[in-house]
Amino acid sequence: MAVFQVMVAAGATLLAVVLGGWLTLRGQERSWKRDHARQWRDIRLEHYVEFISAFREYVAFVQLPTTQIRAVPRQRVPHDLMPYFDEAGSKYRERLDTAKTALRLVCGTTDLVEASRRMVHEARSLAAARASRAAENIPAGQFDQLWKSERAFVELARNELGLHIGFDVQIRHRGPKRRLVSSGDDGPSPR
Repeated sequence: MAVFQVMVAAGATLLAVVLGGWLTLRGQERSWKRDHARQWRDIRLEHYVEFISAFREYVAFVQLPTTQIRAVPRQRVPHDLMPYFDEAGSKYRERLDTAKTALRLVCGTTDLVEASRRMVHEARSLAAARASRAAENIPAGQFDQLWKSERAFVELARNELGLHIGFDVQIRHRGPKRRLVSSGDDGPSPR
């Protein structure tokens, strides 16, 4: 009987050690997965912010009165006008193209890649329009499409990063002023 009690005690101890080790490994694996997901979310956020910054700088440069742009029709489909910049503008184009490529490396969804492509297309269309006229003479509809593409990108990026909970930003026009409306639990909306 004493031998049986010793065997049961040893077996129970061994089972407790195995179970404890398994639970510890499982907890470490979950922790590693959370850390990995958080690192990728941070990497993506960094690249998304870089892309939006490059996009905004490109658009701001295009609107400067001193900007020199030449627009030439593309030889291949879609045969739209492709803007070419002088030396000062090349750095903005290169930064936007570099940010777009880096973004494509880390994007989690093809929808976000398509949204970034749409943003670049709208920015290039704006630059091509600017090549033949002053910034103040660019049709308002072109700016509307530009900012619409940016809002679509931001919405997709927020969803991918898990920031989609109850937040929707819309710009509503009321005469010459604009107001920001937030429908969500992110605090009071400026009105």
